[in-house]
Amino acid sequence: MALTRKPGTGTPAAKAGAGILGTRHIRSMASAIATMDRRTFLVRAGLTAGAGVLARHLPLNVIKPASAQQVKPPADGKVEIKNTVCSHCSVGCSVVAVVQNGVWVRQDTAFDSPINMGAHCAKGASVREHGHGEHRLRYPMKLVDGKYQRISWDQAIKEVGDKLLQIRQQAGQDAVFWIGSSKHNNEQSYLLRKFVSMWGSNNCDHQARICHSTTVAGVAQTYGYGAMTNSFNDLHHSKAVIFIGSNPTEAHPISMLHFLHAKELGAKMIVVDPRFTRTARFAHHYVRIRPGTDIAFVWGVLWHIFQNGWEDKDYIAKRTYGMDEVRKEVAKWTPDKVSDVTGVPEEAVRKAAEMLALNRPSSVVWCMGITQHHVGTANVRALSILQLALGNIGVAGGGANIYRGHDNVQGATDVGPNPDSLPGYYGIAEGAWKHFATVWGVDYNWLVSRFASKQLMEKPGMTVSRWFDGVTERNDYVDQPSNLRAVVYWGHAPNSQTRLPDMKAAMQKLDMLVVIDPYPTMTAAMHGRKDGVYLLPASTQFETQGSCTASNRSIQWRERVIQPLFECKTDHEIMYLFAKKFGFAEEMCKNIKVVNNEPVIEDILREINRSCWTIGYTGCSPERLKLHMQYKHTFNPTTLRAESGPCKGDYYGLPWPCWGTPEMKHPGTPILYDLSKPVAEGGLPFRANWGVEHNGVPLLAADGSATRDSEVDVGYPEFDHVFLKRLGWWNELTAEEQAQAEGKNWKTDNSGGIIRVVIKHGCAPYGNARARCHVWNFPDPVPVHREPLMSPRRDLVSKFPTYEDKAAFWRLPTLYKSVQAVDFSKDFPLIMTSGRLVEYEGGGDETRSNPWLAELQQAMFAEVNPHDAAQLRVKTSDYIWVETPSGARLKVMAMVTQRVPQGTVWMPYHFGGWWMGEDLLHKYPEGAAPIVRGEAANTGWTYAYDAVTMMQETKVSLCRLARA
Repeated sequence: MALTRKPGTGTPAAKAGAGILGTRHIRSMASAIATMDRRTFLVRAGLTAGAGVLARHLPLNVIKPASAQQVKPPADGKVEIKNTVCSHCSVGCSVVAVVQNGVWVRQDTAFDSPINMGAHCAKGASVREHGHGEHRLRYPMKLVDGKYQRISWDQAIKEVGDKLLQIRQQAGQDAVFWIGSSKHNNEQSYLLRKFVSMWGSNNCDHQARICHSTTVAGVAQTYGYGAMTNSFNDLHHSKAVIFIGSNPTEAHPISMLHFLHAKELGAKMIVVDPRFTRTARFAHHYVRIRPGTDIAFVWGVLWHIFQNGWEDKDYIAKRTYGMDEVRKEVAKWTPDKVSDVTGVPEEAVRKAAEMLALNRPSSVVWCMGITQHHVGTANVRALSILQLALGNIGVAGGGANIYRGHDNVQGATDVGPNPDSLPGYYGIAEGAWKHFATVWGVDYNWLVSRFASKQLMEKPGMTVSRWFDGVTERNDYVDQPSNLRAVVYWGHAPNSQTRLPDMKAAMQKLDMLVVIDPYPTMTAAMHGRKDGVYLLPASTQFETQGSCTASNRSIQWRERVIQPLFECKTDHEIMYLFAKKFGFAEEMCKNIKVVNNEPVIEDILREINRSCWTIGYTGCSPERLKLHMQYKHTFNPTTLRAESGPCKGDYYGLPWPCWGTPEMKHPGTPILYDLSKPVAEGGLPFRANWGVEHNGVPLLAADGSATRDSEVDVGYPEFDHVFLKRLGWWNELTAEEQAQAEGKNWKTDNSGGIIRVVIKHGCAPYGNARARCHVWNFPDPVPVHREPLMSPRRDLVSKFPTYEDKAAFWRLPTLYKSVQAVDFSKDFPLIMTSGRLVEYEGGGDETRSNPWLAELQQAMFAEVNPHDAAQLRVKTSDYIWVETPSGARLKVMAMVTQRVPQGTVWMPYHFGGWWMGEDLLHKYPEGAAPIVRGEAANTGWTYAYDAVTMMQETKVSLCRLARA
C-alpha cells in the first residue's frame, strides 16, 4: 500500500486548515500573542477540536459576519515595508516584510508579483524565521581541542589570514580552494570571483557545478546560451509539457501554479520519472523509466517523431546544423531496443511522442534528474535536440525550461566564482583577463603577477565536486604544483556533495578548514578534527541588499530587511576585510565605494553592468531593477511585460540579455531565440559561436531566418570593428565610442557602441547562426546511451560502455571504465536514487533549523517498495540500514510505498547531522545544531562524474538494505 508522509500536526496552519482562517490572519495573531504556548494559542484562536461543536451552540447574536478592519501602525514605533525575494529555490517569489523598530515582525504575501502572485510554498511562507533564526552562528568561533570557542572578528581575520598567506608562500596560490555560494547575490558572487582572481587562482567553484553545470554546457553548446529559454509564466501558452527528471510540485512548487493554469486550458502533461512523484499525480501520461536511461528514452520518442514525419522540417532546414547525424543515431533505437534498455513499454514511448508532436507548442522541463549523471551533458543535449526537431525553441509555450535549485544559482553561474571562466562566461584566456583588467582599472601584468604562472592563470581550476581528491590524490597525479592544503566553505553545504567518507578524510588532512555561513552547516560536525577549523558568521540575504537572478533569467532587487544580527557580517564585508589582510583591497574596490568596510552593492552592480556584455547584464542598472520591484503590479503575469507605469514595455526583471547600457532601455529578453520580435524588443536568433562553417557545411542561419526588422536578412557572424566597417555602420559610433571600439568585438567594446549600432539596425550582436545538433568538440558529438558506472544491467555494459579513464581532467585523474568494470550488482542488487522534498532545500541546514519546517518532516527516510520491504520484514517507521559499494552504511527510517518500483530505493538529500548511525549533535557549536538531523544521503553515494563538467552522479547507483 502506498503511504504518504504525514504533515505536521502542531503548527497553527495545520490545525486551522485553509478554510478556517487566512494565513495572514494567523500570522497576525501569532505575532500578537507570541509569548503564549501552543495550547493557549489554539484555545484562544478557537482552533481546538471542539471549537466547531461549540460554535453551533452559540446564540445567534454572537455569530456575526466577518468584516475587515483598518490595520493601524503601532504608536510606539516606525513601521516599514520591505520588498525582498525568497532565499530558497530559483522561482523568484517576492516576499513582503513588515519591519517595526528594526525588527522583522510580519511577513505578508506579495499579490502584486507576476511570478508568485501572492502564493508561497512551505519554505517561502517561513523565511522570516530564517532571518531571525535561533540556530544561527552568532559570533566567530575556532576549534580548540575538539571544542568550539568564541573569538573576535579581529582575531579570526588575523589567524585565518596569516595561515592562508603562509600556505600561499609555502605551496602557492592554488593550494587554497574557495567554495562560493549560489546563496550569494549577484554582486557578492561577482566580487568573490574578483577576490579569488586577485588572490591569484582559478581554484573556486559553487553549487552550480553539482546541480546544473551539465545544463549550462549542454544548452550553451547547442543554442548559444546556457540558460532556460522561456519562463515559468510562459507555460501558460503551452499545449503539452514533458517533465523529465523534474518534480516541481516539491522542488519548485510555485512554478507548478503556472503549468496548472495551462492544464486547465487543455495542456497535456507527461511525467517521466523512476518514482511516482507528487508531480506525476497530475499527469495525463506517467512514464516510469529505469534510472540512467534518459538518452535511450528521448531517442525512442524521436524515433516515433521521425517515423511519422512529425518533425518541423522547415525549422530544421533553416535553423539547425547536424540533424542528419542525429537521425542516424536515432534510427538505431527501435521500439524493442528502447523498451529493453529503459523498461518503458513501446506504447508508452509512442504516446509521449504523439502528445508532444500533436500538441504544439510543447515544452520540456528538466531538473537534476537529467543533469546529475556521468552522461549529464549528453542527457541535456538530447532534450535540446528533441525541441529543435519539433521547432519548439524560440516560441511562446515551447522552450527548454530548466528549473534551477538555489535562489541565485543562475546569477552565481552567470557572474560568479566558476573555475573555468571570469564573470559573464568570458573564459580565462588572455583576452578575457585583459578585458577585466581594463574594467577593474588594474594593470594586466599586475594580474599575471598574482598567479603562480601565466599557464595556471589560463588553466581551469578544480571543481567543488572533487576538491577532496585534490587533497588526498598523489601529487604527481595532480595537474598543479601542490595539493590543496586549505579549503574555505563560503555558503555551501558539504552534504550536497557525494562521497562524504572521502571528503571527511580530506578534511582531516587539511592544514585549515574555514566555514563562512549564517549556519555552521554539517562541515562543523563531520570533519573529525581537534583543531584548525574556523566558523565565521555571515549574514543572510535578508540582512543585505542586492540583485538575484531567477531561473527564467529575470533579475530582481532585494531590499535590506533588517541589519545584520548578532556579530554576523555581510559576505562582501568579509571579502573586503580579507582583501585588506591580503593587501589587494585597494585594487579590488578601485571603482567601488566602501562604507564602514562594506563595499557598496550598487557600485558592484554597476561594474557588472560595465563588464558583462556577453550575456547582457549591462542594461540592468540598480535604478531600473529597483523600479521594477516598486512597480511589480504593472507587469502582466503571463507575458511578464509592463502594461503601464514607468516600466511600460519592459519585461519583469529585465531577463538577460538586457542589451547595451541602461540608457538604451532595452526591455530584456523573455524568450531566447525568438525571431518574431526585433532584437530591440527582446528578439534573438541562435548565437554564432562556432565559426561560419564546419567541414564545408554552413553554420550560419539560412536566408530569411533573421529577427523581425533585421536589415541583414541572412545568417551572419558576430560583430566586431571590422564587420561594422564593412557594413558602413562604423561612422554611426561617436568619436569616443570609436576610440574604445577600435580593434574590439561586441564582447570587449566597453563603450557599448558596437552593440548600440548593431541593434539599431535590427541585428543581434552575437550573430545569427544555426543551433548545433552535432557538437564536434564533445566526447559524444551526438549523444549516445552509456550504462551507469554502477549498472544493475551487466548484460548491457558491453553494448553501451562508459568512457575511457582520463589522466588529467579539471586538474585531477578521473575514472570511468575502471569503475564500471567491477560488478557491484551481485552484492548490491537494488538501484539507489535521490531527490527533493518540499519542506527542505539544498543541504538543509537552514530549513532543518526552521521550527515551522522541522515539524513537517522530522526524520530522514528511504522509500522502499512493499515487495522489497517484505523481504526484510520491515514496515514504515522501522529503522533500516542502506549500505552502498563505497562501504558506507546509512541508518534511516523505512517508508514502505509503491511510489518506487520493486528494486529501487529513493532517499531525499536534504539531511545531515548523523554519521553512519551516530547523531553528531555533540559536535556542533552549542545551540547551533539543526532541529532535525539525520543521515546525509550523499554519505553513501558512489563515484561517477560527467565527462564534460565533472557533475556528480546522484541519480543512479546501487545499494542493499538490512534491518537496523
